[in-house]
Amino acid sequence: MIRTRFAPSPTGYLHIGGVRTALFSWAYARKYGGQFVLRIEDTDQERSTQASVQAILDGMKWLGIDWDEGPYYQMARLDRYKAIADQLIAEGKAYYCYASKEELDAMREAQRARGEKPRYDGRWRPEEGKLLPEPPAGVIPVIRFKTPHEGEVTFDDLIKGPITVANAELDDLVIMRGDGVPTYNFGVVIDDWDMGITHVIRGDDHVNNTPRQINILRALGAPVPYYGHVPMILGNDGERLSKRHGAVSVLQYQEDGYLPEALLNYLARLGWGHGDAEKFSAAEFVEWFDLAGVSHAPARFNQEKLAWLNQQYMKEAEPARLAELVQPFLAGQGVETAAGPELAALMPLLRERVGTVEELADAAHIFYRHGLPAEAEVKAKLDPAALPCLEGLRATLAEVDWQAPAINQLLKDGAKASGLKMGQIGIPLRLVLFGTAHTPSIDATLALLGRAETLRRFDSAWPAVKAML
Repeated sequence: MIRTRFAPSPTGYLHIGGVRTALFSWAYARKYGGQFVLRIEDTDQERSTQASVQAILDGMKWLGIDWDEGPYYQMARLDRYKAIADQLIAEGKAYYCYASKEELDAMREAQRARGEKPRYDGRWRPEEGKLLPEPPAGVIPVIRFKTPHEGEVTFDDLIKGPITVANAELDDLVIMRGDGVPTYNFGVVIDDWDMGITHVIRGDDHVNNTPRQINILRALGAPVPYYGHVPMILGNDGERLSKRHGAVSVLQYQEDGYLPEALLNYLARLGWGHGDAEKFSAAEFVEWFDLAGVSHAPARFNQEKLAWLNQQYMKEAEPARLAELVQPFLAGQGVETAAGPELAALMPLLRERVGTVEELADAAHIFYRHGLPAEAEVKAKLDPAALPCLEGLRATLAEVDWQAPAINQLLKDGAKASGLKMGQIGIPLRLVLFGTAHTPSIDATLALLGRAETLRRFDSAWPAVKAML
């Protein structure tokens, strides 16, 4: 059975690159009837936090990336790592290194001065006929893996193709620190082995780690998984992805009013493709997904494209669901909706003009708050010649059948009778009733606002608006 995993470090938020890696691993397992494992690599005790762990779990749940096992935590497995490290030492495949940080820094500086690649020089590596110094008193050693000097490591990357690295290019990496905590390359190997991971799909910043990990697996007699390294994500300008490009917490997109299915769809399409398909469901993505479709080149994150895709999903979303999503935004903005129209009734009208749920909430303000327009805008957009027509509308609005078509015809008839264009009536009426010249179609907006509230607002604002002219 295929088993993939996602193994984030809880040292910060779950970002776009991490989610895409999780998404590809999840989809691969789901497509082939396998299992997806979640593992938290929390060995960086100085930077790992429970808040970051929770953000990872919440972000994945929000996007619908579910896992079959886990989350497993590395810090709960220290005894296992120690046992395997001790086994490697007993078999002569690892050894204690007592070199201090100062010694290692001096060693690397000397190598750089000679024009050599900085690397561990094997000073504590046991070799036949080699005499090692006495371990210094009071020094807690690290454990290093005894990398083979001969041969090479070749693996067929599921995305990049065959990759070969000579063992002579690899030094003896530290696998256990002095505090008994494994390094990344050791912990991940033991975890993948114990958890039966068959396919490791991760970012291509780990390509250089893979030969080291394969050597450790071979030393243990453990099966070697298949590896696939996904190219990184760049900003739209080709620079490394940063916060200014949108590389923020996944949950920030939730807070900004994006729909999870839109973000998941966009990330699936980021560096992978299925023909010309731009918009597709999670189920379609799983059905179509294959690592052969992953691009070899870095993907570029485009915030505008994500916003466009989110808008498409919002247009199709059920009004009741949108209303439920909008309500917390309005509450956070101090907007009380109890006395106004039902939120769900507003959604079909408002969602056509916005890209996020947050913008949808902003657009709904006009139905629950009434303020006077700016004097400068009134003077610029209300022709005094339209005053009689607007005042006449007050009486006819009180009698008209309160449906959008009837309201529309009423406004057209009023403008025609006064020798005015529709805009000379519609824009000033918006200013009076909503305090802004920008609303959806005036007839549909008034129909939703309701007759009583329309007349109340008109009577409240009209004297002040006239005084501005």
